[in-house]
Amino acid sequence: MPAVTPRPTRRSLLLTGGALGAGAFLTACGSGPATGTSGETDAADGNVGAADGAGWSFTDDRGTTVELPAAPERVVAFIGTAAALHDYGVECSGVFGPTADGDGNPDVQAGDLDITRPVRLGNAWGEFDLDAYATMEPQLLVTTMFSEDALWYVPDDSREQIERLAPTIGLTASPTTLRAAIDRHAELARALGGDLDSPEVAEGRERFDAASEALRAAVRDNPGLRVLAASAADDLLYASTPDAYADLAYFAELGLEVVAPDGVEGGFFENLSWENADRYPADLVLLDNRSSALQPDDLTDRPTWQRLPAVAAGQIVPWPSETRFSHAGCAPFLEELAAAVRDARRVV
Repeated sequence: MPAVTPRPTRRSLLLTGGALGAGAFLTACGSGPATGTSGETDAADGNVGAADGAGWSFTDDRGTTVELPAAPERVVAFIGTAAALHDYGVECSGVFGPTADGDGNPDVQAGDLDITRPVRLGNAWGEFDLDAYATMEPQLLVTTMFSEDALWYVPDDSREQIERLAPTIGLTASPTTLRAAIDRHAELARALGGDLDSPEVAEGRERFDAASEALRAAVRDNPGLRVLAASAADDLLYASTPDAYADLAYFAELGLEVVAPDGVEGGFFENLSWENADRYPADLVLLDNRSSALQPDDLTDRPTWQRLPAVAAGQIVPWPSETRFSHAGCAPFLEELAAAVRDARRVV
């Protein structure tokens, strides 16, 4: 994940190695701000309380329970989280994080969202329009967490003000398993009014399961492939460890041999200077496809990159390193990876 902030924190390192409808859809309008409380609880499983006579509640992955008089309607979310909730029939009123490119087209992390509909509060690391957020009278903010209690893309310098305006929910992105993270996003979506029994959701779930089995079969039929997951920046190539990424760990569960770098710093990846970028030869490279990362066309002048066997063989797969935690969000990459594994040649 390439660098977009100079602060040498674990959070910034992750960045650099580190992305209305009726019926069951959550509407983006409302009559006024809801009041609510949040507090610590021992409910590790994140119990959900449906909107009934007792109100609405949800316990997040910090063990914090958000309680509101009714199900929130004005929900603001990190763009990848909003995209996952959308896949389960929930629309967010506002989003923050990489939403559009310089031409106004949807960022890869926006998934299938219509980015013209929600209020955009920020498009890059450190951007969060606090005034616009307050004007929305938000009832809930949702994002992921790559480390304990660190709300992804919520700026540290304005976090207290943001949290005073509405309760927050954090869902773990690491360390966790892919299916567990998907289940938690689906659980929250159900609590927010999403219909997990809809034909669209069922289709996404079936597609995910079929794609998983396709990858398992591809690994079985073309055994021994060595796969490197990486992100490219101007000064470094980040070699990602499967131990910290829910999707990489899942690919390994399905039999894929994902390189585990031996010099990991901060828990997520090894920082390789471009002089040492060919340290881990592989048959297939999964390259971070976020807009903040360098892409293959940006790396043609890097000799060590070109010397990587997978690169020389043209065996590079764009990798969504910030997973969209829904069945529909994960299925397309699983399908693409299965096809790449099936067709790859052993070059190491």
